[in-house]
Amino acid sequence: MTLNTENPLRLLLIGAGNRGARVYGDYGLHHPHEVEFIGVAEPDPTRRARFATEHDVEPTMQTPSWNELLAMQKQADAVVICTQDQMHVEPTLAALRAGYDVLLEKPMATSAADCLALVTEAERLGRTLQICHVLRYAPFFTKLYEVVNSGVLGEVITIDHRENVSWWHMAHSFVRGNWRNQEQSAPMILAKCCHDLDILTWVMRQTVSRLGSFGSLSHYAHTHAPEHAPARCTEDCAVASECIFYAPRLYHAWPVGAAASHPARSGFFEKHDFMLHALEGGQTPESRWDRLKTSDYGRCVYHCDNDVVDHQVIAMQFERGATCTFTMHGHSDREGRTLRIDGTKATLIGDFAHAPYPQFFTLHPHGTDRVERIDISAGESGHGGGDEGVIRDFLAGLHGKPSIHQTTARASLQSHMLAFASEYSRTHGGVVVDMLKFAG
Repeated sequence: MTLNTENPLRLLLIGAGNRGARVYGDYGLHHPHEVEFIGVAEPDPTRRARFATEHDVEPTMQTPSWNELLAMQKQADAVVICTQDQMHVEPTLAALRAGYDVLLEKPMATSAADCLALVTEAERLGRTLQICHVLRYAPFFTKLYEVVNSGVLGEVITIDHRENVSWWHMAHSFVRGNWRNQEQSAPMILAKCCHDLDILTWVMRQTVSRLGSFGSLSHYAHTHAPEHAPARCTEDCAVASECIFYAPRLYHAWPVGAAASHPARSGFFEKHDFMLHALEGGQTPESRWDRLKTSDYGRCVYHCDNDVVDHQVIAMQFERGATCTFTMHGHSDREGRTLRIDGTKATLIGDFAHAPYPQFFTLHPHGTDRVERIDISAGESGHGGGDEGVIRDFLAGLHGKPSIHQTTARASLQSHMLAFASEYSRTHGGVVVDMLKFAG
């Protein structure tokens, strides 16, 4: 989609962390003819100053809290909200009531009541509230939607969909990081998998009628800690050379003057920018070591305060009878999603892998030996091109153009309710949940 406008749309950013600054903020830097960030609210002074400098934000439009920014006279076209999960509701309601359209990071809220309140208020005010369900905009899932709804598979009978969270991503985000503790963030099935639940209902174009779920935290716990493992990886850990979770190696950090034989320098892991961005002030291996000595990311994965699951499975039945199993786990060799869809006419197998692995489908028509391979050219932005696609779609909506995938906050509510129902089932012995009653 090409947006032609002589006057770029003006946005405010609330939350200048990795998603806010490095995804949506960077879009503004790369497409200045389309969008301009004119204000930022961010409590961390370093992040706030960095974003303001990059976007030439006026001093009066740089605030530590969203309250101050939204209390000003309306000066922008919309607000992008990328605070932590537990902090979505109040700024979103305030922005909607101040007359702004809102692009909101997922999950929209951490309780069913709050999600419904956001959707209801946006509809009451006639404002756009779009949730960052970025996978809808990735070429892989766009193609999936096209194939399933072309009829080539016949009637879809069953789906097996997996979100394979790599061991290193699990350790970074859900054991050491911001999403490790349910009380401080959200259930992992919501925080990580509302993307997938949205994709499944979108592709099938029908709702889920009932589901059941099982899962637990099995590995990342004190009971699996090596003998004498310290609380922090930087505290002379005896198993540093053999532990794949050894933080200095994952974050390419080592102390000043470290010998070539130091465990942190025997790295096998290619760094990921989003992980290093979490270590604010850690621009060098030596400074990253110093950050790991005090930050959450330097802790032993077996001595953290994490309580979210590291594996969970959901069994679902769609309203017209098709069944689906969805598995999420944090023990994968690589990051990505895999799926298999069996229909009455053909089977579709897909691999949505992260670079450098290819993304592709194989189509297996029944009654033949023919196999058709469909290779996908992933976009350059994150989530297989979805990050750039969602903000383009949001901006198009501000220009009065219809959404590419017709996604709305009301549509996003469905995936969130499935996540809440799954967590209810998991914590109540796998009880089958009637979605009509649960969501009603």
